Amino acid sequence: MEKQGRVFFFSLTVTVLLFSLLSSTANGHNITRILASHPSLSTFNHYLTLTHLAAEINRRQTITVLALDNSAMSSLLDKHLSIGTLKNVLSLHVLVDYFGAKKLHQITNGTTLVSSMFQATGTAAGTAGYVNITNLKGGKVGFASEDNDGLHSFYVKSVQEIPYNISILEISSALSSAEAEAPTAAPSQINIINIMSKQGCKSFADLLRPSKALPTFQDSVDGGLTVFCPTDTAVSGFMPKYKNLTDAQKISVLLYHGVPVYQSLQMLKSNNGVMNTLATEGANKFDFTVQNDGEDVKLETKVDTASIVGTLIDQDPFVAYKISKVLMPRELFKGIQEEESDAPAESPKASKKGKKKKASPAADAPADGPESDSEDQKAADDNAADSNAARFGMLFFSLIIANLVL
Repeated sequence: MEKQGRVFFFSLTVTVLLFSLLSSTANGHNITRILASHPSLSTFNHYLTLTHLAAEINRRQTITVLALDNSAMSSLLDKHLSIGTLKNVLSLHVLVDYFGAKKLHQITNGTTLVSSMFQATGTAAGTAGYVNITNLKGGKVGFASEDNDGLHSFYVKSVQEIPYNISILEISSALSSAEAEAPTAAPSQINIINIMSKQGCKSFADLLRPSKALPTFQDSVDGGLTVFCPTDTAVSGFMPKYKNLTDAQKISVLLYHGVPVYQSLQMLKSNNGVMNTLATEGANKFDFTVQNDGEDVKLETKVDTASIVGTLIDQDPFVAYKISKVLMPRELFKGIQEEESDAPAESPKASKKGKKKKASPAADAPADGPESDSEDQKAADDNAADSNAARFGMLFFSLIIANLVL
């Protein structure tokens, strides 16, 4: 009887532990909630939300946030930066690697360069989006952007650490960076055609440029616009169908690739379901369904399904994604089955914002920063999954051994 009691008690304990593990795995981290319990970081917390960085931080794993107290944020806000520029500056304070207080003081060779989320935007030139972390005398740790003239910000304390998932460290002052603080283009100044042409969507841009659909895209930017731009390979395979459409139908197809509201990747992942487009009008629904597929986001039209394979630009209130197929609205392509010619472009890679006019072959390829960051993110997610699997395995093994012993 005593033995049965011990077995029951142990099994109950393991069940509780397993439930806790499942809950923690499912919930992940929420930067807004974590910082809410630290009043001295309230301004920093507010601007993470305002710039939509909070959602990006919550989406990632293996990440370090360099938090600024209200006084440091006040000094930063005194520069009167636009919200777009402020987002760049704050994204420099989000590192795509994990640094707890212990690791921070045990850096190999005493110094290291770490990629930030600013590097991932494609706005940073060269390595301007990297942060230098250096161990100094007396246990001090200094921080500086790669394009800065020295270490002017220092480690203050650890705010919260969830090992190898997220670490929030308070630093003494904002990281200074000429690149991050450079003025960002106003939404109405964004050249949609140039951005597409430089990011592997030149064929779609060439269709849009002479079309009567272009003014609708341009006029929608200020109020919020999300564009889904098919790759050059996808457009090439779609051209036989496109050429058979009337002028009005061609306009509808192009408008079908725009959504009249800003939708970051995290917003798309959090708001699956039917989405209206610029082509939606009256009885003509011209909508499609956003659906998560693991870590990927798919767009389903009931005629074909496209995947988001990269981001061309994300500058609230405008964001543009690269997708693997041309979206075919059921209103125009009822009954048409997916064909091999509409296959996705080669390997999905993160894209980047480019410069002006004529794209060279190299310009269509993503730059190193975002691609490596995307790979870092995938590795972080894989490592987290492996870690969770290992914990479940150990828990299951312990349960078997304990029951055999008891």
